[in-house]
Amino acid sequence: MGCLFAMFAGFFPRLGVLIIWLARPVIVDAAFGTFIWPLLGLIFLPFATLIYVVLYTPGVGLIGWEWFWVVLAGLLDISHWAASYTQRNQIPGMQRY
Repeated sequence: MGCLFAMFAGFFPRLGVLIIWLARPVIVDAAFGTFIWPLLGLIFLPFATLIYVVLYTPGVGLIGWEWFWVVLAGLLDISHWAASYTQRNQIPGMQRY
C-alpha cells in the first residue's frame, strides 16, 4: 500500500497532500500549525508541500538532508511553472510575436 501511495503521490502531488490531509490531519496541522500554508502549498508548490509534510518530525522539524529534499521538490515545482510559461503560445500553425 505504501508503494502504491508513493507512486500515486509522485504523479499527482496535489491529490497526495489532500489524501494525507484528510486521512491524517494531525500530521499536516503539526507541520504547518494553520490551514492557510498547506492550502497555498496545494495551489502553488504541491510537490514541495507533500515532501515537507512527509519528512516533518513533530517537535524537531526538518534537519539536515531533509531540507535538501524540500528544496529539490520546490525546484521541481518551479521548473514546472517555467516549462508551462515557455509553452504558453506554442499552438501548431500559429506564429509567436
